[in-house]
Amino acid sequence: MAKWIDISTLRHQLTLYNGNKKIKAYPIAVGKMLTPTPSGTYTIINKQSDPGGPFGVLWMGLSKPHYGIHGTNNPSSIGKNVSHGCIRMHNKDVLDLSSRVSIGTNVVIHK
Repeated sequence: MAKWIDISTLRHQLTLYNGNKKIKAYPIAVGKMLTPTPSGTYTIINKQSDPGGPFGVLWMGLSKPHYGIHGTNNPSSIGKNVSHGCIRMHNKDVLDLSSRVSIGTNVVIHK
């Protein structure tokens, strides 16, 4: 079975699955009203450590250009609708998630 990521923008939660077995859930921040996180199915296309700026310790780019799952330098934003559409995670969580998934992992984003 393949690992995949389920992102609920309504619940501010990212859940990692192996097939239909839940592995771990993480709290996230998502896009604000004017720049919502896009629904759909994407894949992780790259990973970059220490991307700089507001992206925390790690960036995982999605197959939708300019969108990704990343850490944050503003941990108080987690659980809110504050980003420009990206999925923000606590730095320790994005490192943990990155260690569990590979490039090509499917990411399903929904409300």
